[in-house]
Amino acid sequence: MSMNSESLSQEPSAIQQRRQANMFLVRLQWLMILLLIAALLWLYISQQRFEHNVNERLQSNEQVVSRLNEMDDRIFAMSQQTLPAPRTAASSQAQNQLDLLRIQIQAADRLLADNNESAAIELLRGLHWQLSQSSNEIAPALTVVIKQSLAKDIERLQARSSQPSPWQLQNIAIQNIQEFLHSYEREHPANGSDLTQNLDNNMSLTRRQLMIHEVIMTLNLATQASNMREKEQLVGYLRQARKQLQTLVPQKSTPKTISTNNKTSPTANSTTSTKDKNKVQTKSSPNDITEVIDWLDRLITNAPKPTPLLTKQILDKPKR
Repeated sequence: MSMNSESLSQEPSAIQQRRQANMFLVRLQWLMILLLIAALLWLYISQQRFEHNVNERLQSNEQVVSRLNEMDDRIFAMSQQTLPAPRTAASSQAQNQLDLLRIQIQAADRLLADNNESAAIELLRGLHWQLSQSSNEIAPALTVVIKQSLAKDIERLQARSSQPSPWQLQNIAIQNIQEFLHSYEREHPANGSDLTQNLDNNMSLTRRQLMIHEVIMTLNLATQASNMREKEQLVGYLRQARKQLQTLVPQKSTPKTISTNNKTSPTANSTTSTKDKNKVQTKSSPNDITEVIDWLDRLITNAPKPTPLLTKQILDKPKR
């Protein structure tokens, strides 16, 4: 009896354990089902988001492509409207060559202003050769005119390069005047019999020496202006020196001077020509203050003037 009671007491516990195991399995199944449902929901939401992003990117790409197509159409339309004709392109090339030729001629003119005639001649020869090439698009008639003017400019510059520069002649004449003024300042004596007259003569001599010294300094400035090819400054300093020297000339000697209108004395007009005057200025020295003023008048009248190139005058654009 005891054995049967023990077995009966153990049987309910086994049944309960089975029930508990079944409940646990059921709960585990529901948990797995819920987890599976949650995973499916997450995959669905992720897929929807991915599709939404892809659609947005496709739409943005379509907008960019449409805008690019519109810009391409506009650019094509503008290029068709502004496309020059072949004649226009040819004339534009010829105009560019003319503009470049003007710049090169200005460079040659600048070389002449700097007294570099050899470089200017070589540049003009290069331009003459350039116009003879097949790449020249300038009109044939204008090309012939320009080549002829270049040949004349080259010939004129070659002839001028073999002779002294007018600026050099001016400097030589100014140096001769300065040498005479130096000797005049040293050799001019003071005359007088008594002490009072000697003092007066010494005072006048001192004033004369100061004035001559100022004239020499003014002529130094004129030489510097000549070296810098500054015509206006050169003429200004020469006129200033002439004005200073006039105070040293006695009133009775003033009719012998020459005015700035290039009027010479009757003797000079009858014996010398313009070339002879230049030779006198550069190869001899003046004899007195009056002749120095005469020289200054000639230097002022014959101040060097820049001679523009014939080709530059042809290529200059007319001013409207």
